[in-house]
Amino acid sequence: MTVNLVIGTQWGDEGKGKVVDYYSKDANYVVRYQGGNNAGHTIKVGKEVYKLHIVPSGVIQGKIGVIGNGVVIDPEVLINEIENLKSRGIIPKIMISDRANIIMPYHKILDGAEEQNLGNKKIGTTKRGIGPCYSDKIARKGIRAIDLTNKKTLSKKLDEILPVKQKLFKVYKIENKLDKKEILDTYIGFGTSLKDFIVPTHIELNKAIGLGKNILFEGAQGTMLDVDFGTYPYTTSSHTIAGGSVIGTGIGPNHINDIIGIMKAYTTRVGEGPLPTELFDKNGKHLQQKGHEFGTTTSRPRRCGWLDLVVVRHSCLLSGITKIAITKLDVLDGLETVKICIKYKLNGKEIDYFPANIEDVKNCKPVFKDFNGWKKIERSSSKVSDLPKEARKYLEFIEKELKIPFALVSIGPGRKETIEV
Repeated sequence: MTVNLVIGTQWGDEGKGKVVDYYSKDANYVVRYQGGNNAGHTIKVGKEVYKLHIVPSGVIQGKIGVIGNGVVIDPEVLINEIENLKSRGIIPKIMISDRANIIMPYHKILDGAEEQNLGNKKIGTTKRGIGPCYSDKIARKGIRAIDLTNKKTLSKKLDEILPVKQKLFKVYKIENKLDKKEILDTYIGFGTSLKDFIVPTHIELNKAIGLGKNILFEGAQGTMLDVDFGTYPYTTSSHTIAGGSVIGTGIGPNHINDIIGIMKAYTTRVGEGPLPTELFDKNGKHLQQKGHEFGTTTSRPRRCGWLDLVVVRHSCLLSGITKIAITKLDVLDGLETVKICIKYKLNGKEIDYFPANIEDVKNCKPVFKDFNGWKKIERSSSKVSDLPKEARKYLEFIEKELKIPFALVSIGPGRKETIEV
């Protein structure tokens, strides 16, 4: 039995979809433990490209996909995603935690209003209702998956919640009128469609561990979007670090074997908030265009910068990462010089940690180490020794700095364009 965890070490978009798909070949269950359909995982198999937002990536390999209690679910999006996969010949095997909170229409309305109200201090939310849904969960005013299977329970909860939301609408000058009957009928309909998938997943997963099954945890966003340890307040609303997997699934931490940290060979970020190594020159354009850096969920262009090892070390420390998987090394092809940020300079002093104060982060200046670039990585490369010597030096430096071994090097978007170390 193995229980492995794949998490992002940057601001998301590190290539977790591909890496999870790759490791899924040895798993029986692939489990999402946080986030919602604000995440986007892209998987390329041959000429087929799959873009998933809530369904766990392992379903492409025919594995059982588990949506844990730590996830917030838009049932309409989930149903559409399942139907889309079916239309492409994949019948996804899904289990949904009965304790997972449900994104309601008022969450999406309020998300957009709150973001607009922030003006030039906006967070950069995807406006999919994720934050307001998590807020209701913590305030103990949430609707859970199990509630969609009982009309009486859901009706009673809506009687308590809707008047409060309607008052909030007035505060934000929102003219929408919440129709209880329409919401109740719609969401009971969703419950009817999903009821066969809704189970106590924490019990199912612990049973699977007892039977010696292999389980792969799949994080949604990256460490730097963690609500506690990311660039707060420019974060998501959940715990993206390794500890979040325990809370979001009901599996004890003693069961986890390896924690695999995914990092891009450079750094990207979508939305607002500081990005210390951000590039505004031709190198930044190169990374954005060659790396196809546009959000899977939002299609927004991603901001790009050199690899930031201060960020990655921060992530490794928080999650106890045991192995590293590096993606998109091929995107650096053709650059004359490539750089790695090894420290920050803040108020005239060098620091090697990520500050909590967002204004300090904005004032951090990266301290770089330069490396010679390389012309081209051959997609047929099957081992690290096949890579250009400059690329090998780049990897060797990262491994030495992090003191964590590489498990995987991705040199292209396809499943086969992967080197196991």
